[in-house]
Amino acid sequence: MIRIGKISYWHVHAWDYTKQALAHPGTEIAAVWDESAVRGQEAADKLGVRYYASLDEMLNSGNIDAVIVDAPTSMHEEVMLAAARAGKHIFTEKVIAPTLKEVHSILDEIAKYNVTLTVSLPRLNDDYTLAIRDILEKGLLGKVTLVRVRLSHNGATANWLPEHFYSLEQCGGGALIDLGCHPMYLTRLFLGELPREVTAHFGYVTGKEVEDNAVATLATESGGLGVVEAGFVNNHSPFTVEIHGTEGTLMYGTPDAQLLLRTTSGEGGAAESWTAQPLPEKRESAFEQWVRHIEEGTSAEENVQLAVDLTKLMEASYLSVKERRSVRLDELKG
Repeated sequence: MIRIGKISYWHVHAWDYTKQALAHPGTEIAAVWDESAVRGQEAADKLGVRYYASLDEMLNSGNIDAVIVDAPTSMHEEVMLAAARAGKHIFTEKVIAPTLKEVHSILDEIAKYNVTLTVSLPRLNDDYTLAIRDILEKGLLGKVTLVRVRLSHNGATANWLPEHFYSLEQCGGGALIDLGCHPMYLTRLFLGELPREVTAHFGYVTGKEVEDNAVATLATESGGLGVVEAGFVNNHSPFTVEIHGTEGTLMYGTPDAQLLLRTTSGEGGAAESWTAQPLPEKRESAFEQWVRHIEEGTSAEENVQLAVDLTKLMEASYLSVKERRSVRLDELKG
């Protein structure tokens, strides 16, 4: 049984991961630490486990083997370095950290202390992602020329997001670094290469400290373009994927959860028709993958690499808005 120490209930998905840990036959929540003593004690009482006022005390108590990190994004480096140095495996909410420099610091310690890291990038495991990857691997779109992924909700206009999600200090940003992580890592995945440069624009519809409306455009060395869209200010905006190539186009979520393909290449069908594509079963969740990696002594190589790329793209996006220019990823200091 893998005994998990829960690092913070700050994030809106913190209880979702707790439920996954409680449901998994190979894991249990054994302890809680939170930067908010009141919130942490309430969570520990609800779970029937000990609340630790000191993170170091929890990590070195001998009562846990691993941690789930849902602390403020600004604290990720601090808490993950401490966990790695204590030899605890780490499952974390995205992003690993806001900057490439922090990410490399964390990864260096993870390698040094031989602990397993997995990042919650859940849409990598969804049925449409698996189907799209198969279509791309078969070359049915030819050379990919443009990827567009949009994800938006009404968290700011309907006031259901917690107030601390609008804290620039704690979050490092707003809609893009939170919700926009999903379209960002999917766009990077579907482009098939790490973009060369990023240009981003933010909107402040509700007047928050952080952006509630965002677009980032990505450019690759081979000429492909990506468009990442995210927002907290839309009531009825469907999750949408468009991928265009020299031989075809596929669309998902426009607005139905159906994957449509039109291609002149191979088995995909005739150019004059759109064909609905079958969707496979979802892959095991990121949490389940993390547990398996711990049990088998393996590593989540693709997951971690995409998470590193995600931080690069996020850091470049925020720098682009700050300096009002396109930012090359090779400018970032890691």
